[in-house]
Amino acid sequence: MSLLKRSGVVGGIAAACTFALAVPAAAHVTVNPNTAVQGGYAKVTFRVPNETDSAATTKVEVNLPTDTPFASVSLKPVAGWTMVAQKSKLAKPIEAHGAQISEAVSKITWTAAGDAAIKPGQFQEFDVSLGPLPEVDQVVFKALQTYSDGTVVRWIDEPATDGTEPEKPAPVLKLTPAGAPGADAPAAAPGPSVAAVADDGDDEDGSGGTWTGVAGIVLGLAGLVLGLLAYRRAQAASGAAAAAAEPATE
Repeated sequence: MSLLKRSGVVGGIAAACTFALAVPAAAHVTVNPNTAVQGGYAKVTFRVPNETDSAATTKVEVNLPTDTPFASVSLKPVAGWTMVAQKSKLAKPIEAHGAQISEAVSKITWTAAGDAAIKPGQFQEFDVSLGPLPEVDQVVFKALQTYSDGTVVRWIDEPATDGTEPEKPAPVLKLTPAGAPGADAPAAAPGPSVAAVADDGDDEDGSGGTWTGVAGIVLGLAGLVLGLLAYRRAQAASGAAAAAAEPATE
């Protein structure tokens, strides 16, 4: 195989890797990151891809558990979407920052306005800051996704005990005890509230890491091509020098 053909094959492989990294890994609604520390506060992102070719996603509903409620829930505005945090009375009040809390956010609804709906081949992300995180192994956020044709997809299936993925899995946030190996320190408490907050520039869902990896692949490919070109030039120069050094025949 010639050097040119080899470089073409390498380029094709690199392009395929870049495409794979750029596409969302899962087709269902997910929460990112999917792990946090008990007792702390976390910013999580609900990632919602559009799974159809003929309709757009116009509404997203995420249910928060009331048996392990969050004293503080803050929402980040999303351009073109309205958002509502619905509260419910708690069967058993909880205490946060020395105050008794008898109601907490039980459902968050995002609704698209105008052309902001999630179109086929696209996805949208919705950021939420919440806490304190309960002392349980996981939190299940049951979600509903409504399409412009009236279809409602219910992402409400809880994790299976045998480890298999259910047909319509709900987003799951796994929680680790504070101080456990590999657990990050709990974030500072912002205080009990339900509010919309501005973008703080964090990249907790890992998308920055993905694009860093893509950039690394592109730079590596560029270096390989330049190396191959330099090798061909060196070979050509070596051949020319050898020809010039041969004695002329009479």
